[in-house]
Amino acid sequence: MTERSHVTTHVLDSVIGRPAAGVPVILEHDEVGNWVMIGSATTDEDGRVTSLGPVALKPGRYRVSFDTATYFAEQEVKAFYPEVQITFDLADAGAHYHVPLLLSPFAYSTYRGS
Repeated sequence: MTERSHVTTHVLDSVIGRPAAGVPVILEHDEVGNWVMIGSATTDEDGRVTSLGPVALKPGRYRVSFDTATYFAEQEVKAFYPEVQITFDLADAGAHYHVPLLLSPFAYSTYRGS
């Protein structure tokens, strides 16, 4: 069994009311103004990514990018946003960070999950 990474995500397609499987996801760290990729994965059948980079990260600014163009192309759906990027501050090195994405072809929302 793979250990859960420090940052995880979950993508739900709010139009069909189901998990969004097959969404490519990238995790990056801000290294003094330069974004450095530290992990990548694709959402599973439940729309989740539980292994996205290291199990421990230092405090700092991070960004999760979702390749929504690939997902919607697979669904044969035209969408307005080809990519969603969520930038957040990881302030507590001892806390888990879950960054969910609720997705539709013309809107998205996110929040800090648990």
